[in-house]
Amino acid sequence: MTKGDILKIIEKENVNFFRIQFCDIKGITKNVAIPKSQIGKALDGKIMFDGSSIDGFARIEESDMYLVPDYDTFCILPWRNQEGVAAARIICDVHKADGTPFDGCPRVTLKKSLAKAKEMGFTMNVGTEAEFFLFKLNKDGKSTTDTNDNAGYFSLDPEDTGLNCRREIIETLEKMGFEIEASHHEVAEGQHEINFKYADALECADNTVTFKWVVKSVARKHNLHATFMPKPIFGINGSGMHTNQSLFNLDGSNAFADENDKMQLSEAAYQYIAGIIKNARGFSAVTNPLVNSYKRMVPGYEAPVYVAWSASNRSALVRIPASRGVGTRVEVRCPDPTCNPYLAFAMMLNSGLDGIKNKLTPPASTDIDIFKMTPQEKDEAGIASMPASLHEALDAFKANPISKETLGDHIYGKYIINKEAEWDSYRIAVTDWELHNYLDIY
Repeated sequence: MTKGDILKIIEKENVNFFRIQFCDIKGITKNVAIPKSQIGKALDGKIMFDGSSIDGFARIEESDMYLVPDYDTFCILPWRNQEGVAAARIICDVHKADGTPFDGCPRVTLKKSLAKAKEMGFTMNVGTEAEFFLFKLNKDGKSTTDTNDNAGYFSLDPEDTGLNCRREIIETLEKMGFEIEASHHEVAEGQHEINFKYADALECADNTVTFKWVVKSVARKHNLHATFMPKPIFGINGSGMHTNQSLFNLDGSNAFADENDKMQLSEAAYQYIAGIIKNARGFSAVTNPLVNSYKRMVPGYEAPVYVAWSASNRSALVRIPASRGVGTRVEVRCPDPTCNPYLAFAMMLNSGLDGIKNKLTPPASTDIDIFKMTPQEKDEAGIASMPASLHEALDAFKANPISKETLGDHIYGKYIINKEAEWDSYRIAVTDWELHNYLDIY
C-alpha cells in the first residue's frame, strides 16, 4: 500500500480520526490519536512524541522520537464508525530525532533478526493461537473472574454463551483483513480461541497485537472483559499462545520440508528444533514474561513443563503438527499471550538459527506422555524442566548470550530492570493465601 492509496481510502471512508500505534517493550500497544488535518504529517513520519514517558524507552534528555508508519498496516476500525464518520489506524516503527531507527523499539528488533535470517537464506512465517477468557463485569464496570458460560472444549451453541461476542470479534477481524481459519470454545469455562492464518513474522506480530486489541474492544461492547492473563483462575487450564513457525528459502520453498526423510523433515528443521531445545530455558523470560505465567506452566493443565520435542506428543515443549510439504512447521507450545510478540518471535528465531549455524542435533523425539515419566526416566532421557518462576527464568535469560545478541543492549538492560522489579514486588507482597494459612495459626 502507498501513501496515495491510504489518502484515497481516508476520503472514501470519511476517516476523521487516525490512531498511530506502536508497542513498548512489555508488549503493550500505545497510540497517538490525531485529527484528519494531521494525517498527511503522520504518513510522512513527522509525528513526534516524548519517549521518556514510555516505560523502557528513553531518558528525558534524549526523549524526542518520531513515529514512522508502515503503510501496509493501515486499516479502518470497524467498531469506531459513528454516524458515517470513521476512524483508522496504522502501526509504526519508533525512530530517533536524527532519523535512525530506535534500538528500544521491539518492532525494529524483530526486523533486525529477520534481516540476519535473510542473510542466511531464510524468511520466517509464524502463526499464533492466542487463548483468552471472557469474564463478566460487576455493577461498577470492573472486571471479575466470573465466566459468562459453563461450556467446555468445542462445546455447542446453547452452552457457549460467549458465542455472540466471539462471532462479532471474527466479523470485525475479517473486516480488518484477517483470514480467520477457525474458532472454538476452549477447555476451561469462559475460555476461547480464534485462529487466523499465518503470515511472515513481522506481519504476524502486528496481527497478534491487533488481535488482542480487537478482542478486548469488542468484549466491552458485550459488557464483558477479555483477558489474556495466563492463569486467571486456580485449578483450571490457563491461556497459552502456541506459536507455529517455519523457515522458507528465498525461492519460496519450505526449508523445513524433505519428503525423503522418514518424518519428512529437513536437516534445517532438525537443527532448528535443536536450537529451540537448547535455548528454551533462556528465552522463557520473554515468551512467558509475567510472575503469573509460571502458574500456568505446571503439570496437569496441558501447558508444557518439560524441554522435549515430538511429532505428536502434546506434553512436549515442541510439537511437529501433521501437515507436511508447504505446511511443515514447528509448534512451540510454551509462549503465552502476554508476551511481546516482536521480542518473542525474535528470540525463538535466533534460538532456531543458533541450531542451524552450529549444526546442532536434537535429542531423540519423546513420544510418550512426559507427565507420566519418573524423574529418573526424565534424567535418563536428558529432559530438562522449564523455569518454575520468573526469577528462575530471568537467571536463565541472563546466562544465555543469545538474549543480549537478539534484543540489543538497550532492550536487554531495560527488560531485566523491569522484570526484576516485577519479581521483587511479587516476592515481598503479602498474599491472601498467606493470610488464610498463617494469620490465625501463628
